[in-house]
Amino acid sequence: MNFRDFVRRISAAGFSRDFAKEENRNSVDMDTLPNKVLLQIFSYLPHKEILKSAQVCKKWRAIAYDPRLWKAVSLRPSYGGLEISSIEALLALISVRFGPSLNLIELQTDQITAPVLHDLAAKCPNLQYLTLDFSNAAQLHDFSELQSFPSRLRSLTVCLSENIFLEGFLRKVYSFIGTLEVLHIIGTFEKWEDEEEEVYETININKLKSFTPNLRVMNLWGVPFLTDEHIESIAASLPLLECLSFNFCQAVTGSSLKQLLQRCKRLRSLHMEQTSDHLSLLDISKVPYAL
Repeated sequence: MNFRDFVRRISAAGFSRDFAKEENRNSVDMDTLPNKVLLQIFSYLPHKEILKSAQVCKKWRAIAYDPRLWKAVSLRPSYGGLEISSIEALLALISVRFGPSLNLIELQTDQITAPVLHDLAAKCPNLQYLTLDFSNAAQLHDFSELQSFPSRLRSLTVCLSENIFLEGFLRKVYSFIGTLEVLHIIGTFEKWEDEEEEVYETININKLKSFTPNLRVMNLWGVPFLTDEHIESIAASLPLLECLSFNFCQAVTGSSLKQLLQRCKRLRSLHMEQTSDHLSLLDISKVPYAL
């Protein structure tokens, strides 16, 4: 080995040691991070990953169960939410994990039971956003014992089933939803394949809106039984309405628009994509009080 090769090897070794030392100095041990930093990191994780992280150590477990990470919870696995093994497990989560910190929750059919709704009303006083997804319902649970329901909701989303009628359930909750400002009714347009197929009015929109006089936003998406008569009834009952959407409601022809725009003086946003062919031919500029 000549002198030049010797110097080259010594220099390379020294550089490697220095680089390793610098890398070690710059690396951060997760255990040394303050709890508030770890909490911020955990806030970017889905709840499934947060629960996995809780198994790492006691410190991570305490952070994973911090109520601030459980303000908004989806329990719809098909939309990336948590999968709950049983109603008993859900009731335990409501009591131990959610509590007063819960602000938003999404429930699917099998979780929408009288005990769950009762506990949400009793133990989650700050719940403002609720989704009830009945879209895959084969049948409803027994709600004969339902005596309470979250009563401070700002927004309610109801996903309809093709052939499950919700009036029996809604009759139990009408008196609790007077605070609603936003209502989303998600219909079955995506499942509707045959235009000749009989369409069932699975939710009484005329009755529902009479119990929600403070609505500012009403979104009726893909509701196959929605007609201009419903729109006229909405116009007559909801003077505070600022935004109305009936996209993909193909039975709406537009004959109700005149009354809607005359009655709802605060209306600033109107969405009517993919409605009937009659509406696409309507010249809205000729409608009085057009937006």
